[in-house]
Amino acid sequence: MPVSELWFVVPGDPQQNTGGYRYVRKLAEALADAGLKVHLDGLEGEFPRPDGTAINAMDRYLKALPEGASVVLDGLAMGGMPEVLERHRKRLKLMALVHHPLADESGLSAAEQAWLKDAETRALACVCKVFTTSYYTARRLAHYGVPVASVTAALPAVDDEFFALSTCSEPARDPSDPVQILCVGHLSLRKAQHQLVLALAEQATDAWFCTLLGSDQRDSMYSAEVKAQVHASGLAGCIRLTGEVSETGLWNAYQQADLFVLPSEYEGYGMVVDEALACGLPVLSSDGGALRETGARSGVQLYPAGDIAALGQALARLLENPDELARLRAGARESRARIRRWRDTAGDFLAGLESEQNADPARFDDHWLRAREPADHRARNPKLTDQLAAWLQVRQYRYQRTRDTVRPLQLVDVGTGRGSNPVYLAPRLPGPQNWTLIEPDGSLAGTAAERVQGTGVSVSLRTESLSAGNMQDELPADADLVCASALIDLVSDEWLQALVSAVVARNAAVHVVLSYSGRFELSPEHPSDDRLRALVNQHQHGEKGTGAALGPDATRRLRALLVATGYQVSVAPSPWQLDSGEQELALLLMTGWARAASEQQPSAGAEINRWLHARKQQLAAGELRISVQHEDLLAWPPA
Repeated sequence: MPVSELWFVVPGDPQQNTGGYRYVRKLAEALADAGLKVHLDGLEGEFPRPDGTAINAMDRYLKALPEGASVVLDGLAMGGMPEVLERHRKRLKLMALVHHPLADESGLSAAEQAWLKDAETRALACVCKVFTTSYYTARRLAHYGVPVASVTAALPAVDDEFFALSTCSEPARDPSDPVQILCVGHLSLRKAQHQLVLALAEQATDAWFCTLLGSDQRDSMYSAEVKAQVHASGLAGCIRLTGEVSETGLWNAYQQADLFVLPSEYEGYGMVVDEALACGLPVLSSDGGALRETGARSGVQLYPAGDIAALGQALARLLENPDELARLRAGARESRARIRRWRDTAGDFLAGLESEQNADPARFDDHWLRAREPADHRARNPKLTDQLAAWLQVRQYRYQRTRDTVRPLQLVDVGTGRGSNPVYLAPRLPGPQNWTLIEPDGSLAGTAAERVQGTGVSVSLRTESLSAGNMQDELPADADLVCASALIDLVSDEWLQALVSAVVARNAAVHVVLSYSGRFELSPEHPSDDRLRALVNQHQHGEKGTGAALGPDATRRLRALLVATGYQVSVAPSPWQLDSGEQELALLLMTGWARAASEQQPSAGAEINRWLHARKQQLAAGELRISVQHEDLLAWPPA
């Protein structure tokens, strides 16, 4: 039954002007615009390690709600009180909104981290659904025992007002004027404003002016230290601390800035980066937490979180080189078009609210799929496409000759995503065609159907997950071709065996393309390349939703399974060749490698961060080339 009324619960005053509180308020407003009755309430007391006041406030609040009420509890409010949630979990539909795990906060002792992780793990076990503000956090929750299927990522968005503030159409700034630097965030150790002050102290004071905008009341001790640091460095005339400002004051600050800087040690998303890009502002940001992914965009330059020297060097390049700042500003203008609005966030939230099972957010990312499509199409092996077209032509001719009727080719694309594979194939294969697109993510599936229909073919859509258990039943019985792109390296051997059995039962052809083969090369070489590649390949064999993934062994295994059935099989290379002209894809790719390697061996995190930082610098300078080896496979039944 669809949810019509929703209660949001946050710690303290819901009107607090931080990214987390603004996210909840804006989401609540967008959900109300979508037709839900939404309540937003705050609780008294101390959080996240609750005092008696907080525990009593939560208990009273939940007791007062009607039976079966749908309640979304902010992670900061609920993470430290699993005992209260356990008392109400059967009577209410409890859900969690997690910006980032509580134990990931900076400045915690080992004992505090352990307590918070244990408490939040138990609290999350009491909820039926979890919403996160980034795919990064969604993956982090696997360490808290949260099932993938219960997690929905509802990424933050930007107010329309920020787009109206855009400086994209303004004349180029005078290079002789000081660069106006803006940093937005409440003063706290995690936000790391002190690192920015230290980095600025190394720059010529006539080249810049910096505004630190954000509350100085949430951590008064740290705020006092930052203010003292500014004065001790002789920067009182160059750095202005505004405290918390109104929305109008915030918009004015963005409009007056030339460069946005975010030195945060850790972010669960980093909404301010999106706000800056919406205004057309270039961004210099750390890669702390989710920023490694959310900041991997045109117009954003990343540096290793906590590396003050790297921050200083990046600032120097931008302050001393107007062309470099202009290049980054041009990238910001490119990214503006892809910034989300709050109605998009509400749509994602509603989909998660109403679905019984959600797609794996780590696997299906529209941003990634968009970025890779041009490289995918360019890399595909044309000889195999031509072979497939010829085989289907013969298949169609034989059908027509034996039945004296024309039947559309029945073509199936598994894990279609945005439909990149059929969009490429449809114009290159004989017609008429009917495509069945199978994709568990409803949002992606809708996009795919629209795009494939645009090629002039007939399309049917199935929003479901194929498994080894349902493969035989769910694949169309009359399929002439089963195809997939960038998929089989993510599946288990059991899943692949089920696919082969289903294909053989239909006497259909198989065309599987762009499967990672275990090798990537970067030029120039880096001492950490081999280690990173080994860790990435190990990570490729991890759990991806169907059991231990085949990873780089997938094409070899598929070929062996098909040959054993008598199928004829052709395999050909389909490598990516990337250079500085494809910075967005290269950034996403390298960031993904670094994340996978760090997850595989956390102790290598510092080395991997240094590698990533060096590679990003080379990419920005136009000095980096990347080759990623893939394989395409075509197989057809014996005559």
